[in-house]
This record gives sequence, C-alpha cells and structure tokens, in this order.
Amino acid sequence: MNEDKTIPSAPSFAGKPLNKLLLTGAAGGLGRVLRESLKPFTTTLRLSDIAAMAPATAHEETVVCDLANKAAVHALVDGCDAIVHLGGVSVERSFEEVLEGNIKGVFHIYEAVRRHGVKRVVFASSNHVIGFYKQTEHIDASAPKRPDGYYGLSKSFGEDMASFYFDRYGIETVSIRIGSSFPEPLNRRMMHSWLSYRDLTTLIEKCLFTPNVKHTIVYGMSDNQGVWWDNSAAAHLGFAPQDSSEPFRAQVEAQPSVAANDPNAIYQGGGFTAQGPFGD
Repeated sequence: MNEDKTIPSAPSFAGKPLNKLLLTGAAGGLGRVLRESLKPFTTTLRLSDIAAMAPATAHEETVVCDLANKAAVHALVDGCDAIVHLGGVSVERSFEEVLEGNIKGVFHIYEAVRRHGVKRVVFASSNHVIGFYKQTEHIDASAPKRPDGYYGLSKSFGEDMASFYFDRYGIETVSIRIGSSFPEPLNRRMMHSWLSYRDLTTLIEKCLFTPNVKHTIVYGMSDNQGVWWDNSAAAHLGFAPQDSSEPFRAQVEAQPSVAANDPNAIYQGGGFTAQGPFGD
C-alpha cells in the first residue's frame, strides 16, 4: 500500500447509493452474480461486456464494449462515479489473447478514469499474481509477485497501473486478489482459496465505500481454515468474511487425492503454473 498523500474525497455510501456504478465483465460468471448483488449500492448500474448480456431491467444500462477499443472505453466510463472492473480474459490463454482485454483494456480503463474524473476503482486481480508460491508458504500483500502465467502477469500489470494512477493522479483502487469464487469449493486447493459470493459482495462494498484506501491490495477469501494469505495490510477495509469452506470439507476430501507432484498440490496457483506454452 502506498504512503500517505493528499487525495480527493472518495465516494461515501452512508445510506445513499452511488449515482452510477460501472460493472465490466458483466456477462461472465462473477459478473452475472454481481449484476444482482451490487444493485443496492447504486441508483443506476451500467453493465458492460464484449459478449451479449441479458436485456437491461429497471435501473440498469447495458453497453457492449471491447476493452481493447480506447474510444469505446472512454465513452463507457463517462458519467460513472466508480468502477468494478472484472472485464477481460479470466483464464490462462496465449499472450496475444490476454494482451487485448487484460493489458490494453486495463490501460484504457485507467486513462478513461483519469479523463472523466472517476475517483474509485475496484480491480479484480487474482491469486495468480502470486501463484508460484508454495502452498506451505504464508504471505501478505508485501510479498514479491510471482505470477504463474500470462493471465497472472496481466493482473500484476493491472495492480501496477492502479499503484501508478494513485501515485500520479490520486485515483484510488482496491485490487482484490480473488482466490476461487464459486458456489462451493471444487477441490482441495479451493478449501484454502474459496471466496463465497456473499463474501465477495461484502468485500466489494467495503472497497467502494471505505474512505482513503489509496492503493490497497486485499486477498479475496472467505473465513477458511489453513489460509495461505494474510490480510492485515488491508485491515482498514473492515472486511470480515461470514462464510467458510469447512461445511464442504467432507465432500471435497471424498475426492481422489492428487499426486504429490501435481501442481494443484504444490503451488498456490495450482494448475495455472503448468499451462502453456502456447503456439509451439
């Protein structure tokens, strides 16, 4: 987290929602969940994706937008008070695929934020920024990044963009290193990294409305046992997860064990550490 400096006033919830909140990546798995759960925080929820979305309902706007298109992103951001940025490639792919939405796209978002006076971004980063740490290691947000692929590299770049735009322009960001956000943990690795949808929504609320976050990195995880990540540097967010992977332990441990040399048993990033190279 960056050192103290004077910054513009952040959005304030205090019982009054934001006028317009932008959610990118709204057609994706988490985007569809947050399309519903973020509605109490804003008068109008602007939804964007490169893919088709369900038609807008009351208090919604839908905008099909390619994040690699600078002009389209600037038009998308205009008039918004804050952004929850999920958009881009969400899995490991070739560098060329990741480049367009995740690297060009995050640059276009931050340039649009700067030009249109938006003061708060919630950036969907990923545990894959630190994926090459061993599962036996316990780290906090100050640990050097160890991305596990092109996707992890793109999220590391996004965190650096967030840091730079705070230091130079005072634009605040909370980068959430999302663990594994699904209805339930799917395997042994996710018993450590699972983030429930309810906890994800609560965390985003804290990211949007906590004052003076500067650039904060927070690990997105529920109240699981044997966690790998320390969120003490993000304590000012006041995030207290309500869910835990423990109720799913019996069904997960009934699955066949993975081999000791399987990346899913060794690295925090699991199988992402072994995907690629692409195009050989």
